[in-house]
Amino acid sequence: MPQNLTLNVNGTGHAIAVEPNSMLLYALRNNLGLHGPKFGCGLAECGACTVLMDGKAIRSCVMPVSAVGRSEITTLEGLGTLDKPHPLQRAFIEEQAAQCGYCINGMIMTAKALLDHTPHPSREEIKRTLEGNLCRCGTHMRIVRAIERAAEQGG
Repeated sequence: MPQNLTLNVNGTGHAIAVEPNSMLLYALRNNLGLHGPKFGCGLAECGACTVLMDGKAIRSCVMPVSAVGRSEITTLEGLGTLDKPHPLQRAFIEEQAAQCGYCINGMIMTAKALLDHTPHPSREEIKRTLEGNLCRCGTHMRIVRAIERAAEQGG
């Protein structure tokens, strides 16, 4: 039976009615219309569904919405806009880091958590952080360069 919950997403409280054991990913996409996080594997192994929960990168496909509580959720849409992209988003555009783009949500959100914690990571730290994010197109080096660029620009 659906319950009324309030999610704090991208700085705004959103009242929604959902099954408490429903995954956060579904609430974000279906209830709030936020399509940055993608459904990839459904097993927390690919990273396409990554969002920030209180600043930490988490996999929303395995996070029950009832476990979110009062945590602050940030999605890709909460970083920047088309007119004013976040420095990390801008760096991904400048490096042409997306080919098909399916993994980019997870790459950017994982990188955001890294840069917030480690503003000037080494290339090895970036690679290690992204190990759990899958990209089948092979743009890995462009992704790494985009994160390096964002770090240089204070992203």
